[in-house]
Amino acid sequence: MWDEWMRFGITLAICLIVAAVTVIVVTVVTGRLGARKAWATALTRRARRPFRALAALLAVWVAFVLAYPAEAPAAGVIAHAIGIVAIALVAWMLVSLDLVATDAMLGRFRIDVPDNRQARRIRTQTLIVRRLSIALIIVVAVSAVLLTFPAVQTVGASLLASAGIASIVAGLAAQSVLANVFAGVQLVFSDALRVDDVVVVDGEWGRVGEITLSYVVVDLWDQRRLVLPCTYFTTQSFENWTRHGSEILGTVDLDLDWRAPVDRIRARLGEVLADTPLWDGRTSVVQVTDATAGSIRVRVLVSAADSGQLFDLRCLIREELVTYLRTTAPTALPAQRVLVAENAEKPSRAPQSSAPAEGVFSGSPEAEERHRAFTQAIPVVTDPHA
Repeated sequence: MWDEWMRFGITLAICLIVAAVTVIVVTVVTGRLGARKAWATALTRRARRPFRALAALLAVWVAFVLAYPAEAPAAGVIAHAIGIVAIALVAWMLVSLDLVATDAMLGRFRIDVPDNRQARRIRTQTLIVRRLSIALIIVVAVSAVLLTFPAVQTVGASLLASAGIASIVAGLAAQSVLANVFAGVQLVFSDALRVDDVVVVDGEWGRVGEITLSYVVVDLWDQRRLVLPCTYFTTQSFENWTRHGSEILGTVDLDLDWRAPVDRIRARLGEVLADTPLWDGRTSVVQVTDATAGSIRVRVLVSAADSGQLFDLRCLIREELVTYLRTTAPTALPAQRVLVAENAEKPSRAPQSSAPAEGVFSGSPEAEERHRAFTQAIPVVTDPHA
């Protein structure tokens, strides 16, 4: 018995040495590749720990198979434990490889550059696929661990017989959760919403910071976070300002007096736009869109590369035009006019005529005839000889 344990110890030591040498060789090779390939560096960083643990476990398993006494009481328990740990380490390795692959995909598409619609779409879909695949790996690993227990295998047959009823009950219980999951997948792969999209939701303006399988996080402009379920974006209307591009138009409305010099306002707008990098050079229009209630409405239409620059551009134009009108054309500022008459004489009443007023249906023979036509009156004929 002692000889068998000695043989097992020696075998285990040899296997661990071989595993250590293998790990060192792989580390050196990936280190050399990392100097030229970014994916090799990411692979080393992500998969170093699970690979070393898996190599050590493989050495223990080989030593156990080759030299551990088969008649030992704990042989079955140790084999079962090695199998469970192996399943967990394989799942860990697969998750690490998934992270490396998705990180490589995300690194190829940058979103910190202009016109990044394609990159945002790929990034959003990649993140959702990453979450789905990790969840699937974990579920399969947990199922595999449970199936290693004989009691669970025995119960499995009866569970399969009642799977229909169980699925119906589970579906009813998790209806809202499943609805959010399917809504999240629908949002991502229908390209209706992407990470970093500029949206207006419930009157709040912000950017999509995160899309998960159950909720969407919108980073508002004032650093608040708006968390909404995925079903909101599939059942409610919302504004997506970067659906096909980040370029956007904006307006500045000025209510001015009728004496406002529109041509000078147009010229001043050109000077302001020429001196600011916020304007993208696409659109610059000044129009009078309304003229009622004693004032006119001058609308300035401009364009910018994205919504953030447009907001600053509108504020700049509004400030510059207000200052310009106040200093050079004060008569253009909105004003209310009130007519005050002093010592006004009371108007004399015109003499009233005794003749009846002529109307549409009275006061003249033609009017009377019209009255009879509209009232279907029957004319009365009198005999002049009577």
